[in-house]
Amino acid sequence: MKIGVIAKPHRTDFTATLKGLLQWLSSNGCETVVEESVIRSFGLEGVVSASREDMPGLVDVILVFGGDGTMLSVARSIEDRKAQILGVNLGSLGFLTEFTLDELYPAMERLLARKHTIDRRWMLKTEVRQRNGSVKVYRALNDTVINKGALARIISMETFVNEDFIANFLADGMIISTPTGSTAYSLSAGGPIVHPTLDSLIMTPICPHTLTNRALVIPAESTIRVVVKSGEDVMLTVDGQVGVALNEGDEIRCTRSEYQIELIQPGDKGFFDILREKLKWGER
Repeated sequence: MKIGVIAKPHRTDFTATLKGLLQWLSSNGCETVVEESVIRSFGLEGVVSASREDMPGLVDVILVFGGDGTMLSVARSIEDRKAQILGVNLGSLGFLTEFTLDELYPAMERLLARKHTIDRRWMLKTEVRQRNGSVKVYRALNDTVINKGALARIISMETFVNEDFIANFLADGMIISTPTGSTAYSLSAGGPIVHPTLDSLIMTPICPHTLTNRALVIPAESTIRVVVKSGEDVMLTVDGQVGVALNEGDEIRCTRSEYQIELIQPGDKGFFDILREKLKWGER
């Protein structure tokens, strides 16, 4: 099996663990490819390297060590390639990086024995249609967010689902998320928790200036359109990692992407087990 390794850089406390893992993979007959920045950060020698963008086309499985931010950037690099992702949490919360370091080797043994469980998650496609006629396309695993920048000015957004007009939202922004992203920024803004297997999109206004404005859950095959009617210093962010400046009259279109990713899951944990663990349900 061909295994890719990507890790959050500058975690010096992870060096010994990483080197031990590479030795274990080699002794178990795996071909290993390590991200270029990881080789530099951890001072590795004698390993095959690749960029993050190229790795999904070179390996069967990518091991991602870090937090959800690292996972999100890897997920966007997959596109139509078939590499599966196994996330190991080195941070604090981590809804996507579901394995702990203690669970790593048992998970790897199940993986090599082909006894692992796969969870398919679809991506969100966002088109930014600017007034000058240019169209830019982005893909996200969690969400696309329209929000204000440094200037604390309210944003006026005309919103549609397909050809149906919803409302002219006056708010600090709008979050359009996948079910996977329902436990991220959308949850913090008061949106619902949506099971990741549901075919749906979630629209969550950020601090709406009308108390009756609430999050909407709509069918995944819908097209969400948001037109920026007014607002200064407005930004669009993709998975919290890619930023695009928006101007008055720009239109954002969100649809379900043609791409999916495959996440390797802990066989003994379900979605509600993870919610209980991460959100401390029943503990406070």
